Amino acid sequence: MPKPPAAEVDAGGRAVRVSSPDRVIYEATDTTPEVTKLMVAQYFASVDDGLMRALRDRPTALERWPAGVRPEITLATGRPGEKADAFYQKRVPKGAPDYLESVEITFPSGRTAEEIVPTEIAVPVWCAHMGTLTFHPWPVRRSDVDRPDELRIDLDPQPGTGFGDAVRVAGVARELLEELGLKGFVKTSGNRGIHVYVRIRPEWEFAEVRHAAIGFGRALERRDDQVTTAWWKEERGERIFVDFNQNTRDRTIASAYSLRPIPGAPVSTPLHWDELAQVSDPRVFNLFTVPERLADGDPWAGIDDEAYSLEPLLALWEELPGGELNYPPDHPKMPGEPPRVQPSKKVESHWDEDGNRVEA
Repeated sequence: MPKPPAAEVDAGGRAVRVSSPDRVIYEATDTTPEVTKLMVAQYFASVDDGLMRALRDRPTALERWPAGVRPEITLATGRPGEKADAFYQKRVPKGAPDYLESVEITFPSGRTAEEIVPTEIAVPVWCAHMGTLTFHPWPVRRSDVDRPDELRIDLDPQPGTGFGDAVRVAGVARELLEELGLKGFVKTSGNRGIHVYVRIRPEWEFAEVRHAAIGFGRALERRDDQVTTAWWKEERGERIFVDFNQNTRDRTIASAYSLRPIPGAPVSTPLHWDELAQVSDPRVFNLFTVPERLADGDPWAGIDDEAYSLEPLLALWEELPGGELNYPPDHPKMPGEPPRVQPSKKVESHWDEDGNRVEA
């Protein structure tokens, strides 16, 4: 059968071509109808204000699901020779339009790449044409790609906990931030977690921002026994993990108003703090419901009004015991970092009377 003709989407006054517009990206569920590729592109155009507030002038990786979201489709992990129908795109794709801009970023390995920098809503809509569902912006602007302008607090429910637990802990995190003189902005992850963002002045490098996140996490776990900063999963228990490594170079979080590759087309949705406790199921925020919600105003409209000092959180890093924690496995070994061996696999060492090491 002949392919259906391409469609066009009005993206801020620019016509963006969308091929295979009738391709089903999300299959119907008990609560949502099917979603086509054209509907994804139209969704991104409809949330222009909120999405661009999250992406504008930021190096942004793309999470592409060109064949759609189905149980048999897996997301590539980056292993050499791996084949997958969904993947992360960290470099500008071939065939990009002339209005798409980019900036050079440096990975932890020292390699560099030109990465997309959205400057207008037509860019995310074109990315939808390329099968993008989720945008992963760096916490920096292209004016200074080595100094973050936002701290990201990722509250990740571990097995035995759920969204409701993350909501409760987010409330405790808000109280702690306010005591430190900082204002946080909260959103759903689009899945089970909660994200809290704090705009900071771009005066500190990634390692310092990560240390600030560790300091905050340690203060939070002292305030609430359902919180953990343990890097190794076997040590976390049934608690909410503060994923401090989301503040490491080249580690990113799904942006506000991104779709997630989960049935029902859920959206990572900004909320007002006073409405967070009323949310029992984050799936109510999806491609069909969020545009109307945003039409009434973006809860994150004021996120750029003030940028804060990182010093109160760096003081926590210095004051609270614990020292350095592990970096992600794709990151070079860092000074002071503990051994990258999970605790249950560590080999205890003993020394005999002659000073020779003997493995237990």
